[in-house]
Amino acid sequence: MAGLLEQLFSLKGKLALVTGGSAGIGLGIAEVLAGAGAKVVITGRNLPNAEDAAAKLREDGFDVWPRGLDPANEQSVVDACNAVIAAHGTPWILVNNAGKQDGELLLEGSAEHWDETYATNLRGPYLMTREFGRAMAEAGEGGRIVNIGSRVVQGRMMAGLGAYVSSKTGMLGLSMASATELVEHGITVNTLLPGGVLTPGTMAANHVPVTPDKLPPKPPMGMSSPQDIGAAVLFFASPAAHKITNQVVGLDAGFSVVL
Repeated sequence: MAGLLEQLFSLKGKLALVTGGSAGIGLGIAEVLAGAGAKVVITGRNLPNAEDAAAKLREDGFDVWPRGLDPANEQSVVDACNAVIAAHGTPWILVNNAGKQDGELLLEGSAEHWDETYATNLRGPYLMTREFGRAMAEAGEGGRIVNIGSRVVQGRMMAGLGAYVSSKTGMLGLSMASATELVEHGITVNTLLPGGVLTPGTMAANHVPVTPDKLPPKPPMGMSSPQDIGAAVLFFASPAAHKITNQVVGLDAGFSVVL
């Protein structure tokens, strides 16, 4: 049985790239993928943070490397793609995790806030999928793309998240389009919808103040950890999921039960 499980879930010899991998959900994903045997490149706008995170994971025996990358900037994505391939080879796994969650009430909002949110949450995954998906297709060995959305696209959102929820909903369309066009290359594309994950990024985001009665209920199974999300990414990235594409899975610790 141990040999079968390793065949199904080992990522030995695979290269993974995780955007926004220096903290929070991204760091948890990187840790799990590296634990499964993958070599992992974590990216972030703040290169020193990515370098620190990668160094700590290497101290734990994981094969993790940093790369500065602004997913909303086309030239940054193109340059990073070329640099990663030159240094490590073509990634077999791409995790579009980087996101922006600042809040702004719809009737008081600005086009600048909307555009900035979309640039990171939707333009970024598009650019990453285009560049790294092209590289995967040219390598001819298949691949895995996992997009990290949000449980709020299925309801029970808080005020002030109009741009965030709209951009994450757009990611569902991007995933479907990507799965459709990349299936001929043996590249699967799936989407995860985390809910109830307390991360430094969430805590640091600018949220619109709400009264206690407007807060969403807590997940009945408790808050999820970044590693919980990483485990689901591992499944989609593993040989066990080689026939699964264009799927959307919620990771909400039972949050849907209380809707």
